Amino acid sequence: MTERSGPTEGTGRTEPTEESRVTTGGVAAVPASSRAGRNVPVSIAVALVLGAAVLVSLLTVRHIFVGVVAVAVAVGSYELAGALRRAADIRVTLPPVLVGGQAMVWLSWPFGRDGLLAAAVLTVLACMVWRFRGGVDGYVRDLGASVLAVAYVPLMASFAAMLVVPEDGVGRVLCFLILVVCSDTGGFAAGVWLGRHPMAKVISPKKSWEGFGGSMVAGITGGVLSVMLLLDGQWWHGALLGAALVCTATVGDLVESLVKRDLKIKDMGTLLPGHGGLMDRLDSLLPSAVASWLLLSLFVPA
Repeated sequence: MTERSGPTEGTGRTEPTEESRVTTGGVAAVPASSRAGRNVPVSIAVALVLGAAVLVSLLTVRHIFVGVVAVAVAVGSYELAGALRRAADIRVTLPPVLVGGQAMVWLSWPFGRDGLLAAAVLTVLACMVWRFRGGVDGYVRDLGASVLAVAYVPLMASFAAMLVVPEDGVGRVLCFLILVVCSDTGGFAAGVWLGRHPMAKVISPKKSWEGFGGSMVAGITGGVLSVMLLLDGQWWHGALLGAALVCTATVGDLVESLVKRDLKIKDMGTLLPGHGGLMDRLDSLLPSAVASWLLLSLFVPA
């Protein structure tokens, strides 16, 4: 998903040289470990464990997936708040963000968009009031970061929870996840072997246009197959969904890369060996969940 962004100016570490760098669609490559820039066996093992947990939730009682999303929201919000505090002394109002994030996820299940919107507004209001305790200094900075945390993690993640609610919710969630994986895998493969032209050199110098092309081919192919086979939809619906999710996944990668470069950190956390923090895995999933819910609601009404 996100590239293993190299150190930036001011961190005391050195960026790989152009000779040692392989531009990829979304993963940095440093020969010291592998062409993927990370411990590939460990990364694959962690990804398989996470994928198995999601599949078990979907193939047993599908609404357990809402709980999986809720746990991811709590961990991701905590990691984001911790990174902002350690790197820039920005104080996210964590208690209302955590409590409100859970309310957003769980209320989006029975009440849909109305429950999500009500919980989001109340969470922002709670952040405003909670930050009174810190006084005047830094109020706007801390409140802005708190609102960002609310919008970035629980608000977007709640759309993934809403995907599973309809009777065909398992298929909807699988389409969403398959397409993000296709985007990541296609970008990785094409970027490693063909990557030459940086896509966003300042933000993510290891992301290439060749990798993006690989993501698009894999995403559209996966979209056509998954929508037709899992949701009995039209092939062109799948093609549009695949292309859209490649774009949102790429934007998600770039946004988190920009945040980490601004904070001068490599990863959001250390929870997942070979991956960094959970937020380093959620970056492309969060905006893609929103796009998946919107487009599938349009193309394949519940």
